[in-house]
Amino acid sequence: MKRVLGINGSPRRGGNSDILLQSVLSGAAEAGAETEEVHLRDYRFRGCIGCERCRKDEQCTGLMDDMQLVYPRIRRACGLVLVSPVYSYSVTALMKAFIDRLYPFYHFESQRPGPWHTRIGEQGRKSVIVAVGEQHSPEEGGMHLTVEVMRRSMDALGFGVVGEIPVFGIFERGKVREYPEILEQARDAGRHLGLQLQDG
Repeated sequence: MKRVLGINGSPRRGGNSDILLQSVLSGAAEAGAETEEVHLRDYRFRGCIGCERCRKDEQCTGLMDDMQLVYPRIRRACGLVLVSPVYSYSVTALMKAFIDRLYPFYHFESQRPGPWHTRIGEQGRKSVIVAVGEQHSPEEGGMHLTVEVMRRSMDALGFGVVGEIPVFGIFERGKVREYPEILEQARDAGRHLGLQLQDG
């Protein structure tokens, strides 16, 4: 079964990020994928503390929190959807903490710095990233930086990015519902993602 996991980094419940994530996942479902949502605001977890125990243990053993509930879902997923509003020229603190906690999925050689690779790459995994902000240009509020943070993180993890959706000029809660063309773009991205995936 093709599994797509949506990760929402917005602390605001019922906002534009929630709506955009649901649109992407509905498109993925239309393409035959089983979908699941993770709203990071509902989980109690800390940012990475740099203990590096995961380099030896191959899993996060330094922090036993709600990320332990998310890790198995990432391993099962062949598709990931990351959604974040733009906060201070980047992703939200929730999304940044989530990305940092992906460290256990990487294998590092002993030399520092040295070669590394993702433990879950080369398996046909794909991703879609969505960023939404009130600014009207990529550079004005950091939309381009927000997208790049998520893109680089997904590429490194082994989920090749097959869709990027920067949404400009929207802030009020739920305002994106007034833009059906944006929601259709999100659904299209989800359908494209679902069609790119292989059954897991």
